[in-house]
Amino acid sequence: MFLLQNIQFVHPYFLFLLLLIPLVGIFYWYKQRNQQITIKLSSLKALETSTSWRGKLREGLPVLRALAFILLVIALARPQRMLKEEQIKAEGIDIAMVIDLSSSMLAKDFDPDRLEVSKLVAAEFVSKRRYDRVGLIVFAGEAFTQCPLTTDHQILQSFLANLQCGILEDGTAIGMGLAAAVNRLKDSEIATKVVILLTDGVNNSGYIKPITAAEIAKSYGIKVYTIGIGTTGSALAPTSRLPGGRYKFSLVPVEIDESLLQEIAEMTGGKYFRAVSSQSLQEIYNEIDELEKTEIEVSVMKRYSEEFHRFAAFAFFLLTLELLLRYTLLRSIP
Repeated sequence: MFLLQNIQFVHPYFLFLLLLIPLVGIFYWYKQRNQQITIKLSSLKALETSTSWRGKLREGLPVLRALAFILLVIALARPQRMLKEEQIKAEGIDIAMVIDLSSSMLAKDFDPDRLEVSKLVAAEFVSKRRYDRVGLIVFAGEAFTQCPLTTDHQILQSFLANLQCGILEDGTAIGMGLAAAVNRLKDSEIATKVVILLTDGVNNSGYIKPITAAEIAKSYGIKVYTIGIGTTGSALAPTSRLPGGRYKFSLVPVEIDESLLQEIAEMTGGKYFRAVSSQSLQEIYNEIDELEKTEIEVSVMKRYSEEFHRFAAFAFFLLTLELLLRYTLLRSIP
């Protein structure tokens, strides 16, 4: 026989006939019981070894007939094996995610803070970009590549989950972060290259000016989407670091260089967004996801092979075997 893999039934309602098996079994047992003849003997010693191997085998003949019935019912249900072939032609895009790790990303105007929300939303965005290569660049007072461009989104999400403030010299080097992303994308042969830059402050560190980095991005055909994260007004944010490594929080004004971020986006053909809540940040990433959809051509071909003849043939074999045994080797005397 063969394994029932990728099998579907064209007429599955015939399988309800299998419910007749226990009813027929009960009827057979009741009939056999009523056909037994009682004979009174003075001693059973002479009949102790009277049951032959033929008698034992004959008792199993109804099992062959039941198995044949089961196979015929399955054949009537018309089992088919589905053979599915899928061909996907896709050219993904290269995306460099640039995330600010300055201490201000620990501000409490997002729950629990700006960084944790940014990590969660970015990870969800990555999970949607199935055919894209995505990389991760982080910056504060300096910048470095946390994860190069990769299609292994699981390891990328692991890097995102482990991001924390304090691993870099504090500050906000927007130009350095953007330049690091451009350096990763510039040699890519993919037609569409995108940077998503998220920050909550004003450029105050680094030796590369943000506009200079934007001009380089433009020369390589790299589109930059910029996101300013933070509420309007004031927010509870770190103002100093205590000897034990903990931060001291105070209410400080939220300052984001929106004009700079907007200029970078317009210069490179991207778009500037302002995220003032977790929901708005989610909507921003959803919009970017829609703006940068990957064109995918998928062709699916389904083929089916009929399998009912296997069941019918084996059922016929069992019925033939049962009849041959019943009227030849295991024949009973009336």
